Amino acid sequence: MKHLDVVAAVIENDGEILCVKRGQSRYEYTSFRYEFPGEKIEPGEEARHAVIREVEEELKMKIEVERELITVHHSYPDFTISLTAFLCHSDSRAFTLTEHIDYRWLPAAQLSTLQWPEADKPIMELLQTLGI
Repeated sequence: MKHLDVVAAVIENDGEILCVKRGQSRYEYTSFRYEFPGEKIEPGEEARHAVIREVEEELKMKIEVERELITVHHSYPDFTISLTAFLCHSDSRAFTLTEHIDYRWLPAAQLSTLQWPEADKPIMELLQTLGI
C-alpha cells in the first residue's frame, strides 16, 4: 500500500483558523471536505520548509511557522498517511484559492461543525482541546 508523508498548516489569524475545502478528488473519503492546507513533502525536504512552500503554492500566502503540533498516522482504504501539522501565523487574511473550492475562518471551538477527512480530525480535536 502506498504511504504518503504530508504536512498541514494550521494558520491562525486574529483568533481564527483557516480551513480550506477540497473539490472532487480521486477518493470519495477526501472529496468535498475541509482540511488544513498542505501537501506532500518533497524528497529530501524538511517538513517545516514543505509547509511554507505548500501554503505559498496553494494559497499564495506568506506564513510564519511557530511550532510543530502533532503527527497523525492514518490508514485510508487506498493508502496510508503520516500527516505532520504545524501551528502557523499569518499577519494577513489575504490569499488566493488555487486548488480548493471554499474556505472558512473559524475559532477552534467551531471546527467540528465542518466535515473533515479522517486524518485531519485528531488535529482539529487537539486544537479544540488547546483552545487555539
